[in-house]
Amino acid sequence: EVQLVESGGGLVQAGGSLRLSCAASGVALDDYAIGWFRQVPGKERDRIACISLSNDKAYHIDSVKDRFTISRDNAKNTVYLQMNSLKPEDTAVYYCAADPSVTWYPSPRQDDYDYWGQGTQVTVSS
Repeated sequence: EVQLVESGGGLVQAGGSLRLSCAASGVALDDYAIGWFRQVPGKERDRIACISLSNDKAYHIDSVKDRFTISRDNAKNTVYLQMNSLKPEDTAVYYCAADPSVTWYPSPRQDDYDYWGQGTQVTVSS
């Protein structure tokens, strides 16, 4: 059974930091590009960062690219999202997802991702 499990979420004050982890079992993450998405109630789930399966390309949306960094450790079968200088508007449930495409494209389409984690809540207080 394939599982992606996010961890590292929680409550933090504005300006603080969190590091999210996405650990995989039943699948080798280095066969997949990985995306981090986030969702607030009543809104679409939005892609915020992606990393290539070869670990040589990364993408971050403009609103996070100076604050968040996606990385991966294929030996640990884990992908990370380091989040610094957090803002209240970063409050959301954060999900990781695995995209099997071998061609690098940081897809925003949820349908392009085969596997999803259950999400981890990040709450940033002002």
